Amino acid sequence: MAALQAYRNLLRATRIAFDGDTRVLNAARQQIRQGFRDKASLPASDPSIQPAIQHAEEVARFLKTNLVQGKLEGDKYKLRIHEYTERGDNNSIKLANKNVKVDGVKCCSER
Repeated sequence: MAALQAYRNLLRATRIAFDGDTRVLNAARQQIRQGFRDKASLPASDPSIQPAIQHAEEVARFLKTNLVQGKLEGDKYKLRIHEYTERGDNNSIKLANKNVKVDGVKCCSER
């Protein structure tokens, strides 16, 4: 049941992420189908099933929230940002040229 839910979530995510781009949408869906077909014959007790389902859910989440397509219009790209697109607060950009430390250690320091 979890595999079917993951499969459906992936298909929904591709529809959202690749809306209007039929070629990429069809290619993504074909790859999803093939990936699930490859594992369809595995018994439910196989230890590789749960990590595969988890991976499918993570890919669906990434496609839905982090992938943004752009379309060239003249000499500029128009981005297709939708309601599910994750929008950051730019805190990482504000810290770009500062000496940031985590647990008292700079990112490039030897521990």
